[in-house]
Amino acid sequence: MEKAKVITMCGSLKFEDEIRKQTERLELEGNCVLSIIYPGNPNFDKDSYTPEQHQLFDKLHKQKIDMSDAIFVVNVNGYVGSSTKSEIAYAIAQGKEVLSLEPIE
Repeated sequence: MEKAKVITMCGSLKFEDEIRKQTERLELEGNCVLSIIYPGNPNFDKDSYTPEQHQLFDKLHKQKIDMSDAIFVVNVNGYVGSSTKSEIAYAIAQGKEVLSLEPIE
């Protein structure tokens, strides 16, 4: 069996439904997808995490990028937030392929 391409999902949690949809699509195409952690609280507010927790999530997400062959940016209507911009820059610096839902400006 050929080894699957490993892809890390990147994008704003405001696009959670689209991220899940693209994760499923990419896996059905034969890729191994590392997705984003989704808060268990339905009334999620990103400010509810401490600065230390934000730093931990950022560190772990970049470790997922390190383990990946590529990232897939879910940028609905072209939106790319500051965290996702940081992830794109990191992926490029690591020589990873950058794929996206829409062209990245």
